[in-house]
Amino acid sequence: MAADYRPWPVALGIVAFYLLLAVYGSSLLRTRLPRRWWKALHYGSYGAVVLVSFHAGWSGTDVGTWGYRLVAFVLLVSATVAALVRTLFSPGRRVTEASTPQSRAMPQPMTITAVHPLAADTVGLDLAPPDGTSMPVWQPGAHPTVHLPNGLQRRYSLCGDPAERTGYRIAVHRPPHSRGGSAWVHEHAVPGTVVGVSGPDNHFCLEPAGDYLFLAGGIGITPIKTMIESLPAHRSWRLIYIGRSRNAMVFCDELEQRWPEQVSILARDETGTRPDLTRILTGTTAMVYCCGPASMTDEVTTLVPPARLHVEHFTAAPITPTARPRPFEVVCARSGRHVQVTEDESLLEALEHAHVPVVASCREGVCGACAVRVISGHAEHFDSIPHTREQDEQNVMYPCVSRSRSPLLTLDL
Repeated sequence: MAADYRPWPVALGIVAFYLLLAVYGSSLLRTRLPRRWWKALHYGSYGAVVLVSFHAGWSGTDVGTWGYRLVAFVLLVSATVAALVRTLFSPGRRVTEASTPQSRAMPQPMTITAVHPLAADTVGLDLAPPDGTSMPVWQPGAHPTVHLPNGLQRRYSLCGDPAERTGYRIAVHRPPHSRGGSAWVHEHAVPGTVVGVSGPDNHFCLEPAGDYLFLAGGIGITPIKTMIESLPAHRSWRLIYIGRSRNAMVFCDELEQRWPEQVSILARDETGTRPDLTRILTGTTAMVYCCGPASMTDEVTTLVPPARLHVEHFTAAPITPTARPRPFEVVCARSGRHVQVTEDESLLEALEHAHVPVVASCREGVCGACAVRVISGHAEHFDSIPHTREQDEQNVMYPCVSRSRSPLLTLDL
């Protein structure tokens, strides 16, 4: 016999239905919503389970038996425990342990198994662990830090197949004024050479979108190539690849042959003019991914709304301090050490002189390897890394170029 009808549990079920609709809708609009709103809506899914539990156990239509009440009680307890675990042990709360480079293991030795020319002044390197272990999972846009035998550390975007777990493939371009990293690779890297590799990190993740516009300048094609290869066949995208000349543009012929209708090669020695980025970007509603020199990325930043733009630099943007650098003091919260930073040295240099371990790579505010979290004080940012809401919430700074606006800065070190 059916139990008495109870309106309030039925009303809770209706509320749960619309709440789940909101959660589903926010998933479709994830790239357009502020991350904080999106996360708040998704926490609502736990509330929906709680409401459904009350609806199932107490609506009073044909579910008045003890079995339905027991199932509803189990669902209620499970949802409550899951919500508590998710809130208390969320990875975002453990930024130092899970997100910053200071917690990563020491560089892993890897052997150069092949060196092959890719274009003028660019070579490809295949790297593999000597013991044959599988490499960490990585996504397009990721870059490991390579620790060279001459003491320098450089990061290079991965341009191989993410499904290939036996090693890494990178491309190394030697610019006219090499600071020693790419020059060493071009002059000394041979099969059998052992280098250290840490990471990979990823500050240039490919987010879901219905349409993409990729802009690559020179060697900036390396992360973008892996992004294009990871897209499903039906996805809409277009690539504008800019460079000095075709013989210096890696993967140029391969990209044109595989996707002739979606790839546009703009080589300066063929066009004779600088590409008109304003014309290229006018009217597009696509998600824009741009990797190239600072002159290119800075112009794109002024033309594309931040909500649709993802940028990675491989050269540092010019830094113009508003005033002469001032000395300041740093407190390392974990060790309790105090470090004085003079006006003539960077924060990273001061930490290294004080023997405070900080992972570093480019030392130009480009790669993000030296990220540290600011506990108190006000950082003055001079890096070229696009800041995300999550980074701002975690108060991350890059000590290789950034300084402090306050006399005292406390870091999670």
